[in-house]
Amino acid sequence: MDLKIGVGKRLAYCRKRAGYTQKQAGEAVNMTQPNYARYERGVYELNYYQIKTLCALFDVSSDYLFGLSKDIGRN
Repeated sequence: MDLKIGVGKRLAYCRKRAGYTQKQAGEAVNMTQPNYARYERGVYELNYYQIKTLCALFDVSSDYLFGLSKDIGRN
């Protein structure tokens, strides 16, 4: 699976699990809902700031987000 698509799928799962809308998640990283949706679809790549912010927002580890760990929690 393409890395961007895998990250996007896990990002969507984490967002839903945390109870956020795409609009709310996008606002956390200073973007619109349509732009945020492109990350979940694997069209765009996240930058370091976005990764850090979204992991904190959703309370997940970056290892989980990148598919390096099956453990969803932060260390």
